[in-house]
Amino acid sequence: MTEKLKEYNSKRNFEKTGEPRGIDVGEALKDTPEEGLRFAVQHHAARKDHYDLRLEWNGVLLSWAVPKGPSYNPKDKRLAVKVEDHPLDYRSFEGTIPKGEYGGGTVMLWDEGFWEPQNDVDEGLSAGSLKFVLKGRRLKGKWVLIRLKAKEGEKKDNWIFLKEKDEYAQDDEGISEFDTSIKTGRTMEEIGRGGDEKFIKNPISHADVQLAKLVNTVPEGQDWLFEVKYDGYRILAYLERNSARLITRNGNDYTGKFQSIADSLIEWANGRPMILDGEMVVTDPQGRTDFQALQSYLKNRGGKNLVYIVFDLLALDGVDLRGRPLIERKETLENLLKTSPDNIYFSKHVRGNGKESFKAACELNLEGIVGKKADSVYSGTRNGDWIKLKCDKRQEFVIGGYTLSDKKAGGVSSLLLGFYQENELIYAGRAGTGFSMREMRELESKFETLIRETSPFKQVPAPKKNEKVFWLEPELVAEIKFTEWTEDNLLRQASFKGLRTDKDPKDIKIESTGDEMQTGENTKAEQPSETLAKAPTKATGNSIIIEGVKISNPDKVIFEDPVIKKVEVVQYYAAVAERMMPYVGNRILSIVRCPKGISSSCFFKKHPGPGGQGTVTLPIETGSGETEDYFYIENMTGLVYEAQMGTLEFHIWGSRADNLEKPDMMVFDLDPDEGMELEQVRQGVRDLKSILDQLSLISYLKTSGGKGYHIVVPFSPSADWNSFHDFAKRIAEVMEQKWPDRYTSNIRKDKRKNKIFIDWIRNARGATSIAPYSIRAKKGAPVSMPISWDELDTVSPNGIGMKDALERIKGSDPWENFYKVDQRLK
Repeated sequence: MTEKLKEYNSKRNFEKTGEPRGIDVGEALKDTPEEGLRFAVQHHAARKDHYDLRLEWNGVLLSWAVPKGPSYNPKDKRLAVKVEDHPLDYRSFEGTIPKGEYGGGTVMLWDEGFWEPQNDVDEGLSAGSLKFVLKGRRLKGKWVLIRLKAKEGEKKDNWIFLKEKDEYAQDDEGISEFDTSIKTGRTMEEIGRGGDEKFIKNPISHADVQLAKLVNTVPEGQDWLFEVKYDGYRILAYLERNSARLITRNGNDYTGKFQSIADSLIEWANGRPMILDGEMVVTDPQGRTDFQALQSYLKNRGGKNLVYIVFDLLALDGVDLRGRPLIERKETLENLLKTSPDNIYFSKHVRGNGKESFKAACELNLEGIVGKKADSVYSGTRNGDWIKLKCDKRQEFVIGGYTLSDKKAGGVSSLLLGFYQENELIYAGRAGTGFSMREMRELESKFETLIRETSPFKQVPAPKKNEKVFWLEPELVAEIKFTEWTEDNLLRQASFKGLRTDKDPKDIKIESTGDEMQTGENTKAEQPSETLAKAPTKATGNSIIIEGVKISNPDKVIFEDPVIKKVEVVQYYAAVAERMMPYVGNRILSIVRCPKGISSSCFFKKHPGPGGQGTVTLPIETGSGETEDYFYIENMTGLVYEAQMGTLEFHIWGSRADNLEKPDMMVFDLDPDEGMELEQVRQGVRDLKSILDQLSLISYLKTSGGKGYHIVVPFSPSADWNSFHDFAKRIAEVMEQKWPDRYTSNIRKDKRKNKIFIDWIRNARGATSIAPYSIRAKKGAPVSMPISWDELDTVSPNGIGMKDALERIKGSDPWENFYKVDQRLK
């Protein structure tokens, strides 16, 4: 018998009472729910009527008897007597303790939920002050327990239980209306006489979800209802007995993962039984569903804008509605949801007008639409009664392996993907973009226990040069965005969007409208891709398609001396994407656009416009405390799309979008005074490198495309922006102090006479620097190009143009070890 529950067990005769027996605390700790610490409040009509507050901690329920019960009025100081620890099972106990037994009387489960300590629990218990937040069905917000000083000879451990001032505080006690059990709906009298539970049950405990068939033609007529296609997790919500179960399409219970939604549903339903079908999503500031934000919510166990969008009603008040027409089910559902809380939405629909709905969805950068026959029953199959049309191609694939290039010491270079056909895993290609550095590390960690010796694919894909392949047990499912299927039945421009823990790998079949691809024995192994972009294809009118992006006015002249057309700029960025994306992808951008060429007005842009292909909007808090939208690109498509929009220059933050407050790239721009000799600038580069070498910092060199050179220092993201900025400034000041006649750290131009300004200022939060491989909006289209240290004396700062850059990327990469460097700023 555990010591913690020794007193509890010694007071009870378990042959007579139905209370749970105290088990070993070690065993109880194993069962602690990962979603958080639970609490319960029980109304206990014993010798004296009172309420029992129970808080889960270290495998038991810490317990206090509160004679007058809790109060929402912060002025009410309720006595709370600390009693013996109770077992975890006690939090769901409800019933009658026989008279004559310890605590004999009626027990009602009055409230339950989760609690979050606001100070160290063990220290708080010892010191006599325990602050916490309650997330119950009836008790919410901030509360505190304060121990009273014991009077001489007093044995009781007396505390005060009171409400702290917050948005839930009231002027009265606020609990008198709650006189029934949240578990069974019974009053104390009904529990005492053994009355039946007062709940109607749902007619079914499990349902297969109705699935939509992928099509590429919008049906016409008023027989169809059209809704937005949401980007999240399909969830069936089973509500009854003042409880909720949130179940994924493959039967996983996600109630704990989406506890805030479960709580809202329970409070709203108020014991009424029903089964809902909908999508669990996280929305962005424009109200669009964001699958990657949902992934982040699940990883971090919290966040904002979690919403349950409900589009069907399977049962209500014990009646199975699945055989009734969809339009009737939706009308009933809409009326039900008129009183729902803000995080429960009704999925609105339009009748007919499918083409217009699809066009509007795509223009708003949504995933697509779902069409449903108005008179269809809910069969739980994919029978064509529901259809889906996607604005871009997305679906789930099984991860059967991953690769690591020789340019990386760890992480993931690309995922090897497949789908099941007749119980065999068919190779579908690879995804090498879309995951952040953090996601790469998380994937690598998940893969460690899944590595196997042989390929799980029916036909083994051929590896590329200079990469290592790791085969995996096919147990993980990824959401993938891609542009099209190739003639070899492989994915083109596949981008990782996140893992799908709500899908069974064996259920992953190819989604096809019938004319997109053929599957079977002719599936070919993947061949190494070309370094340069594929030739453009003709679109309609005066436009072409490059890497899945429609390029308008391809013959527009952007640079006049020499003449460089828009199509050549776009093709350049498509060709250098493999080298450029590691530095420009997933970093907040400021861009220079010259839609009419550099001879006309260009403009600087750092806030996103309407959603573009391969671009992601990210709200960021500014220095003033306000939140503004910024953006980044996630793959080659984003790079090409920006070039199509007239973007010439890409300027990047020194941190990545997934670790915004921890910079990883320090840039020094050597900006010479007008008329300075190039040799003097090169000496400045050597002097700065010597300082960095003395600090044992590995650095890299690139041309600026202007007057000077850039020295770039990679760091592991460990320091904050203030430390990073101050360190860069100190290095510039060391240069200035050591060679005062050559260098200055002062930004003012009048201090630069015959000197080189060591520009350290771009290493601040929100500051940017020109990205490697970016074109400059200057005569001749110079490029900010990575070069080796040996080339310093032979390559001028503006000496590499677009054509030179394209030739260079055919050879070795002078920055190939950039992301292998592990140096930290402490």
